[in-house]
Amino acid sequence: MRTVALSVCGIGMFGEGIRHFWMSDLKGLLEEYPALEYPHAQDFYTLLLIEKASGEMMIDEVRVRLDEAKAIIIKPGSISSIDINRQAAGKIICFTDDFFSLRYNNNVLHQFSFLKNGMAPYVRYNDAQQRRAGLVSGLMHEEYQQSKKEAFKVLRSYLNILLFEMERLYHPGGWKQEAGIKAEKVVHFEKLVDEHFMTQKMPSAYADMLCVSPNYLNKLCKEVRGFTTGEIIRKRVVIEAQRLLHYTTLPVNDIADKLGFESPSYFITFFKKLTLTTPELFRKQD
Repeated sequence: MRTVALSVCGIGMFGEGIRHFWMSDLKGLLEEYPALEYPHAQDFYTLLLIEKASGEMMIDEVRVRLDEAKAIIIKPGSISSIDINRQAAGKIICFTDDFFSLRYNNNVLHQFSFLKNGMAPYVRYNDAQQRRAGLVSGLMHEEYQQSKKEAFKVLRSYLNILLFEMERLYHPGGWKQEAGIKAEKVVHFEKLVDEHFMTQKMPSAYADMLCVSPNYLNKLCKEVRGFTTGEIIRKRVVIEAQRLLHYTTLPVNDIADKLGFESPSYFITFFKKLTLTTPELFRKQD
């Protein structure tokens, strides 16, 4: 389904006063929050723990079937829609970057494999894994509903367990933390790109924000990510262009303007160079 413009949902959509964290059962989710059924962007994380359901989700053009036990993650900025049966069993957990980083190092959240661009947004559970996730999320939901003293600290701990369990399934060999100042600097750079890529496309602009030289930042990116700073920026721009072409009916000229290109022709050349197809052909093929 394509729309003229995508709605951007904040975590406050789940109720007045909801600012950093919210969770609920999946049963009757779309009846309560029908906006989730249609393509939308969001500025918070969503973790769906599926016990038993039918339907499917779309997350940035990735189709995820809801026919077996699994954990599904939606990142801020991703475009998603959900079609799930009313009697679905499981939990939905929504949280902001700030909620998690109030206790844990902010960079750790961005080092989970399933939160990186281009990675599959879900893992499957076997019976034992599903029971474990169900136990933790059940205790978490009970804590959330009771609103006891220091409840948010307990909720962060439960959330941390669920995310690390998901990481273990993603990488059975073990947690590979990106240690050191270099990795932290690259993660900071990637966050800045997410925030400013529409208006800032030159590596030097991000180097200035990070108080380092462009050459040094480029060296760090190649060492930590295997890509140059320019490649990381361009990849982010292309991802957004593809989202807009897939989910909206905006003319190519308007998309070019929205993404900060001086002219439609420049945008078309840029897009074709990185994807080997034109924006219009991408939209038709998609």
